[in-house]
Amino acid sequence: MQRYDLRHLRDNFYDRMGELIDGGLKDGEVGIFLFEVGDFSSIQKSADFVKDMGHDLMNSMKFNEVDWTLVMKKVDDKTKAERKEAAEKVAKLAEEKAD
Repeated sequence: MQRYDLRHLRDNFYDRMGELIDGGLKDGEVGIFLFEVGDFSSIQKSADFVKDMGHDLMNSMKFNEVDWTLVMKKVDDKTKAERKEAAEKVAKLAEEKAD
């Protein structure tokens, strides 16, 4: 488990969070990220960011009056590929059903 404090980056923490996930966490390892909440849009964006990278969002919660904590688990490449393939199959079936 690794803990990263990104509060000093204000709303510009996404690139750094991605770098830390890719380079600082091992497959299956949990990462805890602290960031400062500005207009609250960063909360949903950070959850979407982790999901779009193919990893597991485990928790997202208010840390104090201005800070937020996001807990995620890094998923290995094989699992990400399997999930992507499954999602594509579901989307294809839904599209076929709609026609």
